[in-house]
Amino acid sequence: MLHTHTTPASRRRLFREQLASGRLLRMPGAINPYSARLIQEAGFDAAYLSGAVLAADLGLPDIGLTTSTEIAARAQQITRVTDLPVLVDADTGFGEPMNAARTVQLMEDAGLSGLHLEDQVNPKRCGHLDGKAVVPREDMARRIRAAVDARRDPDFLLMARTDARSVEGLDAAIDRARAYVDAGADALFPEALADEAEFEAFREAVDVPLLANMTEFGKGRLLDAATLEGLGYNIALYPVTLFRLAMGAVEDGLRTLAAEGSQESLLPRMQTRSRLYDVLGYADYGTFDSAVFDFTLPPGT
Repeated sequence: MLHTHTTPASRRRLFREQLASGRLLRMPGAINPYSARLIQEAGFDAAYLSGAVLAADLGLPDIGLTTSTEIAARAQQITRVTDLPVLVDADTGFGEPMNAARTVQLMEDAGLSGLHLEDQVNPKRCGHLDGKAVVPREDMARRIRAAVDARRDPDFLLMARTDARSVEGLDAAIDRARAYVDAGADALFPEALADEAEFEAFREAVDVPLLANMTEFGKGRLLDAATLEGLGYNIALYPVTLFRLAMGAVEDGLRTLAAEGSQESLLPRMQTRSRLYDVLGYADYGTFDSAVFDFTLPPGT
């Protein structure tokens, strides 16, 4: 009720332990705090806050228009309601290395378990669009070192994302990944890999946790959890899946409402009022409220 029952420090330790276990963690992207509750209830290992989802939720394209404080504010809302570790998309760090350092501390304060920084130029663009550009490898290494220096909780995960595969080729992306680990990155996110062979090449090249981005309608095909685990990956990320499902349902519902003049035919597809109240814990709030306001003082007090 009201908030999570765990601390940010305990969730960060849990995230580290999960990554060290060798099994694949399944990580859907939350749309909002309510969906983060549903992710936890459905039995997933962790949750994610996508920069693309937050931008779209604000009616913006994913081209670096959101700010670090907007991301941190949404992140704090999500970490308040889930006991799962939450990883956040921190884009390029929102500026120069000093900005990346500030971003790390903002995200620590928001209760997150980790973030990823990418090597695109600032402002960036969606990782599965053409026309991306990446900064020199040394510039990204400085971003990472600044993030490492700014980190106060050693369990807060610093992940480096490289977008170089689509720009410079696979070998260059692997070389960059190694340099980012040398600069202090705890884990890697190779973006827009083309096929299983490329996923395997990355796994053979580095000895840190790896994230596989299973975003829909992207550069590569969607691999199932068993395949990714067999390839030695540590996280299967589904960053925009829930947003796309929800917005698809919204569009269908609006069309039906406009055509039929009533939502009656949509009722079987809706979450019921009782289910909504169950997820939110209405009964617990009522019990708590009664305990506070409906009481009798013991004799002599």
